[in-house]
Amino acid sequence: MGFFDLFKKKKVEEPKVETAPISAEEQEAKILEEKREEEAKAEAERKELEAGLEKSKEGFFGKLKRAIAGRTTVDADVLDDLEEVLITSDVGVDTTVKIIERIEARVARDKYLNTEELQYILRDEIAQLMEESHRSTEDFGIEVKEGTPFVLMVVGVNGAGKTTTIGKLAAQLTKAGRKVYIGAADTFRAAAIDQLAVWAERAGATMVRQEMGSDPASVAYDTIRSAVANNADVVLIDTAGRLHNKVGLMKELTKIRNVMSKVIPDAPHDVMLVLDGSTGQNAFEQAKQFTEATQVTSLTITKLDGTAKGGVVIGISDKFHIPVRYIGIGEGIDQLKMFDRKEFVRAMFGDAK
Repeated sequence: MGFFDLFKKKKVEEPKVETAPISAEEQEAKILEEKREEEAKAEAERKELEAGLEKSKEGFFGKLKRAIAGRTTVDADVLDDLEEVLITSDVGVDTTVKIIERIEARVARDKYLNTEELQYILRDEIAQLMEESHRSTEDFGIEVKEGTPFVLMVVGVNGAGKTTTIGKLAAQLTKAGRKVYIGAADTFRAAAIDQLAVWAERAGATMVRQEMGSDPASVAYDTIRSAVANNADVVLIDTAGRLHNKVGLMKELTKIRNVMSKVIPDAPHDVMLVLDGSTGQNAFEQAKQFTEATQVTSLTITKLDGTAKGGVVIGISDKFHIPVRYIGIGEGIDQLKMFDRKEFVRAMFGDAK
């Protein structure tokens, strides 16, 4: 035996373990178990949504019960009272009129409707009014483009929850295995940049920032260039949340959009307006101002867990014909939820018979 042969290791072949084929009964049991897990997860999501909208639900139903107490049929008086309930629940005048007209048409067609059916009629009509939100639930509703980062620009007033929404969205995307870059283009407030940095770290995202007072468009440009160079999947750009009635807002947002398109021609792919649901009718005015200032393509409604003004989601979706992508129902990093109009209406108005 040679000297070096002493150091040679014998290759030990692993014994082949033959696994028995899974029987039809075992396969069926596995499928059933996976189905149970999916159902349990869906039920947990529903309960969390219901808890987040509890104040809005209680406020609406309290008013509705008082309005129809002692009544048996849906007549003109009931519809008048329902109109008042919807308006005072922050659904908005225009949307309320649409809902009442639709119910009037159903009463005329069906000849007789009782007040017990009113809840289910409302549920159906309101769901039809709202815009469809997502084509896919993959990647938390973001339509990631292979080979090119998906760019989302986030706008809204200070205090609406922009920074928190970006952080929560980034967390969901990194959880889905996506590489996320965040651009701190709100350079007018040092606190906003620092807060965004904390969220980026928690989410496992990369943040690009400059000094306070820097040109926001420059930050957006650097973020997208860096994202492209490092094969990122999604870019989230924060913007200054100064008062929505400032004329300079339009120029600033236009400038940011223009520099984005120099790197990725069709960027931004989505402009998301974040609105504070607890402000009720003031959210309508903010939506109006921002949609005039830039091309808003989606909405996020925040802070719905702490308010009875959840009806604002219905009115804004209908009035501006812009889909609500997400709703915030708590402070937790996982409490930004993909908006599902049917689940929202179910949580607000109860199950249909």
